Amino acid sequence: MAQYVFSMNRVGKIVPPKRHILKDISLSFFPGAKIGVLGLNGSGKSTLLKIMAGIDKEIEGEAVPMPGLSIGYLPQEPQLDPEQNVRES
Repeated sequence: MAQYVFSMNRVGKIVPPKRHILKDISLSFFPGAKIGVLGLNGSGKSTLLKIMAGIDKEIEGEAVPMPGLSIGYLPQEPQLDPEQNVRES
């Protein structure tokens, strides 16, 4: 059996006041997999990607990358320093 590069098991995310952003999500990816995340505004796409990147760790369940795997995340609205120009950023 091939080893997964990333697995989620029964992942959930609740935000105040008790709003379920994600509920009971389980998935696994094989090496080389290409994925897409589709959904309506506010459905949890960015939250899912932040969990996968290890940015959001306050979750129910488990999200486990393969040991040594590096996952990058570029936010939709990057936080730029207004005191720097493009080259300095």
